[in-house]
Amino acid sequence: MPLMSLMLAAASATATVPVAVIEPATRTAIEATCFDYVDGQLEGDPERVARSLHPDLAKRRVLGETVDERLGLRRMSKEELVELTRQGALKTPKAQWDRSCTVLDVAGNTAAVRAETPWFVDFFHMGKFGDRWVIVNALWYSKPK
Repeated sequence: MPLMSLMLAAASATATVPVAVIEPATRTAIEATCFDYVDGQLEGDPERVARSLHPDLAKRRVLGETVDERLGLRRMSKEELVELTRQGALKTPKAQWDRSCTVLDVAGNTAAVRAETPWFVDFFHMGKFGDRWVIVNALWYSKPK
């Protein structure tokens, strides 16, 4: 391969994909949904959590190999998640809230978002329904205690 071809191949392999510009109002609306979910969990407010979730939510955590599955997942529905919130599973004094919501990408009426607290990291797929953003899918990681 000629030297120029090698240089062009190397340059294209290291080129970064431009990040889409996210309109400020869109970012604000998506972040509001993310914080409704996270803050609702930390407050122990099941109604706040419920309104941020799609009725057909798929929430999963990677378990790895289990007795029943080679590629094991912990699966939770919207109802299970709301009930855990009702029970206060993550209820935390406000002084200990260290949380963030980062909008990673938006394409039309879909978005990818990262939420983080001292206890977990969630990666959300959100959808826009009318004027409202809701969490449709969530893949989460439980931080070591």
